[in-house]
Amino acid sequence: MTREPLSNGSISLRLYPCPGTAIEQVEEIRSEVQLAERVGYDGVMVSEHHAGFPGYLPNPVQISAFLLASSSSIWVAPCPLLLPLKAKALIAEEIAWLASAFPQRLGVGFAAGALPVDFELAEVPFAEINRRFKETLPWMVNALRGIVEGPLSQDQAIQSCTANPIPMVVAAQSKQACVRAAKLNCGVLFDSLQAPAISRNLSRSYRESGGMGPVVLIRRVWIGDPPKDAIDAQMRHYHSYASKRAKANWSSGDSTIVAKDGQTAADQLLEMLRESECDTVNIRVHVAGLRPEQIREQVLLHQESFLPKLKSGLR
Repeated sequence: MTREPLSNGSISLRLYPCPGTAIEQVEEIRSEVQLAERVGYDGVMVSEHHAGFPGYLPNPVQISAFLLASSSSIWVAPCPLLLPLKAKALIAEEIAWLASAFPQRLGVGFAAGALPVDFELAEVPFAEINRRFKETLPWMVNALRGIVEGPLSQDQAIQSCTANPIPMVVAAQSKQACVRAAKLNCGVLFDSLQAPAISRNLSRSYRESGGMGPVVLIRRVWIGDPPKDAIDAQMRHYHSYASKRAKANWSSGDSTIVAKDGQTAADQLLEMLRESECDTVNIRVHVAGLRPEQIREQVLLHQESFLPKLKSGLR
């Protein structure tokens, strides 16, 4: 049975668009959520960047609606959604109504953001994003649990969050962020390139602060010969915009788990989860420029041994 959105121990797949027209990208990502559901994933995540940023789509809440409508039981999470980009009440309404359309199948993750162009398009001063994020996050968490005052309290979908709160995680790259998430009773989501020792320290900060939610490790996994040139190009792209603070926490190399078969890949990933003291995992296959058939081939390889071994190790 598929687990609840973003629950401890859940296993999800990160979906990204493949090359093609906008129509082709939407159709492909719809087919990929169906494939993820068929091979046994609990959920999928979609994240946010704008202005044609390579390998990403804008408006993850909208994309999540496409994916939920294209599948039957798998959960979907816009994760991370860039919280400072829009008015908080509008974000809360969109999430709450989508959850009402697909009960028990929607989670959400929040981040401050890192790319100036995203905020340029939203007409939000980039220098203000961290302050806005910290100020808005507690309000948003309460709203998606049905705790809100003023005109928004009259919204029927927001009211339904009292009985059906939206599962939430927060992107965290510092001890302070982990403590903040723990106090809000949200889970935490770590950087996909973060070194296991860094993740372990942050996991402990979260748990020691009373955090009971999922501690989510993100890792790219490739079974067979990896597309090294594409991964190297992706790493150069990450280095071009990541902050010095973020890069200081990265592992050496590209952090991709590469294995000859699914069972070996699962063993390596389980060891990394233990080393990082994370209890939940989000898996990436995609690298910008890969063809749809390459993504599908990899996801199909997860069904026979990779996911069963991973599930037995986590649960």
